Amino acid sequence: MTPRPAISTHNHLLASLPSHDRNRLLANCEPIELAFSEVLCRADELISHVYFPTGSFISVVTPIDGRANLEVGLIGNEGMLGITLLLGVNIVPFYSVVQGAGSALRMTTALFLRELEQSPALETVLKRYLYVSMKQLAQTAACTRFHLLEARLARWLLMTQDRAQSDHLHVTHVFLAYILGVRRVGITKAANSLLKKNLISYQRGDLVIRDRVGLEAASCGCYRADKEIYERILG
Repeated sequence: MTPRPAISTHNHLLASLPSHDRNRLLANCEPIELAFSEVLCRADELISHVYFPTGSFISVVTPIDGRANLEVGLIGNEGMLGITLLLGVNIVPFYSVVQGAGSALRMTTALFLRELEQSPALETVLKRYLYVSMKQLAQTAACTRFHLLEARLARWLLMTQDRAQSDHLHVTHVFLAYILGVRRVGITKAANSLLKKNLISYQRGDLVIRDRVGLEAASCGCYRADKEIYERILG
């Protein structure tokens, strides 16, 4: 497959690689389009592919008691899906579904593992990303336990805006309740509070972020903590 170097700049992990390593990896990647709500993998399955989002983003969800679900991560062009292969584990830890449709680079597990063996630079970058992912996962766990829903919702909207690169998002209260692991009535109350503060507007599933600075102020400190750890380790 012919390499497509221009695409690599849309994923920060790939863009940080030396050009030789990046171009060799791109030669083994397949450019694809991910569709909204497409399930990429389910927990406990074998990892068949890794994904480097370039214009899409992926929600990483864990089931709770088989009855509820909670989003524990969001992967956009800052990262990749399939990082546990770095640990020698080829089993999917979480349910992963496309939340933002768009472009991505896909690579088979076998080719990815071969690239890891051949590229110390790739291994180093991904070890740093794995560390960041672990820190962010712990941050999300603490956020879910200790912070109010309105602040968590503001954080989620900021994270999603960063990856969608747009002020306009299409989300429903039912979906937000699913992602944040709460009842729909709680989402309605939290969203109405942000609406009254003129931070967002919302109509029939179309949400617009009106005041990003105000939304950051309404968010808990976890949003800034996530960005700071990424910039410190991978920036």
